[in-house]
Amino acid sequence: MSAAENELAAARAAQTTAQADLAAARTAVGTGAGALYQGTPVDRAVAAGYPAGTDPAVAGSLAVAAQRAGQQLAGLTVTAQSAARTVEAAAGRVATAEAVLAAARRQVAEVTTAARDRATALDPVVTVALAGLTVGPSSADQQATDGAARAAWQARLAALTAAGITLPTAQQLRDDDLPGGLTPARDASGAPVPGVAAGVVDGAVVPVPSAEAAAAVSFAFAQLGTPYLAGGTSTTGVDCAGLADTVWTAAGTALGADLATQWTGGSVVPGDRLQAGDLVFGVDDLTGLDDVGISVGAGLVVTASAAAHQVVVSTLPEGATGIRVTLPAATPNALPPGTGTLPATCGGPSAPVTAVPVDPAWGGWSNGRIPTSTLCPIGGGQLLRCDAAAAYTALSQAFQRAFGTPLCITDSYRSFGAQQDAHRRKPGITAIPGTSNHGWGLAVDLCGGVNGFGTAQHQWMATYAGHFGWVHPDWAQATGENPEPWHWEFGALRS
Repeated sequence: MSAAENELAAARAAQTTAQADLAAARTAVGTGAGALYQGTPVDRAVAAGYPAGTDPAVAGSLAVAAQRAGQQLAGLTVTAQSAARTVEAAAGRVATAEAVLAAARRQVAEVTTAARDRATALDPVVTVALAGLTVGPSSADQQATDGAARAAWQARLAALTAAGITLPTAQQLRDDDLPGGLTPARDASGAPVPGVAAGVVDGAVVPVPSAEAAAAVSFAFAQLGTPYLAGGTSTTGVDCAGLADTVWTAAGTALGADLATQWTGGSVVPGDRLQAGDLVFGVDDLTGLDDVGISVGAGLVVTASAAAHQVVVSTLPEGATGIRVTLPAATPNALPPGTGTLPATCGGPSAPVTAVPVDPAWGGWSNGRIPTSTLCPIGGGQLLRCDAAAAYTALSQAFQRAFGTPLCITDSYRSFGAQQDAHRRKPGITAIPGTSNHGWGLAVDLCGGVNGFGTAQHQWMATYAGHFGWVHPDWAQATGENPEPWHWEFGALRS
C-alpha cells in the first residue's frame, strides 16, 4: 500500500505544478490580449518586441507590428492550451492513483478483518501451541531466556482457560460489553485500565488481555529465531518495526512497517502500565524513536534485535513507553524529537556504512575465546554467530534444493586451542592462532564438491552464496595468495 500512497503523493504534486503552470499561462494570455486591445499602435509595436521609441518607419509598419504581437499572443495561447492538457492528464493520474490506493486499502481492510476474525476465534489450545513455534536456532543462553518467557506465557493462557475465562475481543473491551465473569481492569489506585479486563484465577484477580493481543503475543513468540534484517518483514529476515507489523497484522491490525506510523496510531501507555500485546518503544535522546518490541509481560518484550542478530526475548528498553494497539488514538500522537533523522538501530549500535572490509570482532570477546553458549548450532556440532548461523541454514536449504543434499561442512567456529592445533598440523594454510576468522564464528570450511574449483557445487556457491551474505574472500580465490575453495566467510571481513 505504501507504493500506492507514494504514487498518489507524486501525482498530486505533479497536478499542483501543472495547475500553477496553467494559471501562469492564462495570466500571460490575458495580460497580452488586454494590452493589444487597449494599447495604441506604438504600444502594439513594443508588445511585438520593438524597443520603446522605435520609429514606425524603422519597424516597417505598425500593421506589421500588430501582426507580430498577435502572433506572440497566439504562441502564449498555445502554451496555455498545452498547460491545460497537462493539468487534465495530471488529474487523470491523480484519479487513477486514488483508485489504486482505495483498492489497496479495501484489500488491506479485508485481509486484516479476516485475520482479526481468525484471531478472536482461535481456540486457547491453538494460541498456546502457536507460542511454542520457532523459526530458527538461537544461542544456548538466549534459548534459556526465550524458553522461560514462552513457558510463562503459555502457563498464563492455560490458567485463564482452566478458570473458564473467555478472552474478550478488543471491540467488547471498547464497548464495555465483556464476557461473563470479567470486569474492567483497574490499577493499584482503582483507576480503570483501558483495553484490559480482569478475571479471577485461583482466587486472585488477574489482568485478561484481548483475544487480539493474546494472538499477537503468541505470533511474536512464534517468530523467535528469525534473523535480523534491516527493513525486513518476513521469516527470512525482519527488523523491529517489521516484526511488530507482522505479528499485529496476523492478529488483525495492520500497523505499517515504520516506527513513526506505529507510534502515532494507538493510545500511549506509561512504561509501568504495560500489558501483553502493547508495543514497547525505545526512545533515543538524539534520534527519537529507535526500537520497538511486543510486551509479553513480566518486564519482557519480543523484539527483532540488531544486537542479538535475530528475534529474541529481551528486557524493556531504557525509558520504555507503550502504545496500546487495540485503543486507537483520538488524534495522532506527537513524535518524539529527532524521530526519522537517522535510521532506527533496533537496539544495536549505530555504525557507519562502509564499502571496505569490516572488523569481524564482536561482543567484546577475543578471537577464539567466545563462549559457545552465545553461538548458534547449525548441525553436526558446528557453531556460528547467530546471524551467520541463520544465513548459513538458509543457504544450505537452497543448496539442497539444487543438489539434493545440504551443504557439507568440516569446520566453523574454531576456539583458540583448536586454532593452535590446526596451525601445528597445517602451518602453511592456516592463520596464526588468534587471527583466524573461524575464531569469530564467521567462517566455514565446506566439502561435498564445494571444496574444488570448477565443480558444479563450487560454481553454484560462487553464484548464489552472496544472496545469503556468504562470500569467498579474494585471498582464497583460485588466483588468490592462498587458494582455498572450501573457505567461505559471512560478509566482507578484514583478515
